[in-house]
Amino acid sequence: MTRRLSGPAGKIAVDDGGTGPAIVFLHSLAGHTGQWTAQLEHVRTSRRGVALDLRGHGRSEPPSDGEYRIQPQVADVDAAVDALGLDRFAVVGHSFGAGVALEYAAARPARVTRLVVADPIGDGTQTPEEEIRPFLEALDSPGYTETIEGYWSSIAGSDGAVLERLLADLRATPRETVVQGLHAVMAYDPKPALARLRAPTLAVITPANDFPYSMHKVPPGLPHRVIEGTGHWLQIERPAEFNRILDQFLGQENG
Repeated sequence: MTRRLSGPAGKIAVDDGGTGPAIVFLHSLAGHTGQWTAQLEHVRTSRRGVALDLRGHGRSEPPSDGEYRIQPQVADVDAAVDALGLDRFAVVGHSFGAGVALEYAAARPARVTRLVVADPIGDGTQTPEEEIRPFLEALDSPGYTETIEGYWSSIAGSDGAVLERLLADLRATPRETVVQGLHAVMAYDPKPALARLRAPTLAVITPANDFPYSMHKVPPGLPHRVIEGTGHWLQIERPAEFNRILDQFLGQENG
């Protein structure tokens, strides 16, 4: 069931279903709850699966304060889970959503049982300036569409149908949301949250996510699993493998 709940900066769309121990899913930049369809269908056979549209995405409203940084979105998650009556739950985040998931788990250790970060963003403060500046300048220019669609195409896998789906999602996302979100990614420092993290955590990554500043490599480091043969949206391109890893990790909740 999908409904919109009141959040601190606007309405938040939530897809909620199933019964049992809860899992909260947070999508990537220019994504929406539908990017978790395969996971929601899978987990709802035995669990409660909840997916949020992040602020400015999908059916959620753009933030009234224009704030797209990662840390303030912890309050959006709080508003949603409080309205749904969730007390303790696992959190799964992809890419940008993995940053929000990390910040949430670090800020709310009593609520998060386990954390999965799927091909997460890394330490943007350590990304070489010569790589960041031209990209961000191009996003702020009339060449936005060519730049962002070219970048999306470069990090997606080889499945043309998946790429068209992702590009459609990208085009449906307001430019302001995408640009401000990417600025937030490039400014993001996960080290404080990683230092406070208490929940058992697993990173599920693609082979391309292998930089000194990748989240799973930022000290003290995270246990990780690699899914081969996929682009950045690994939960869409390799859903069966992703779901198996998810089942195995979450099955240890009471172990």
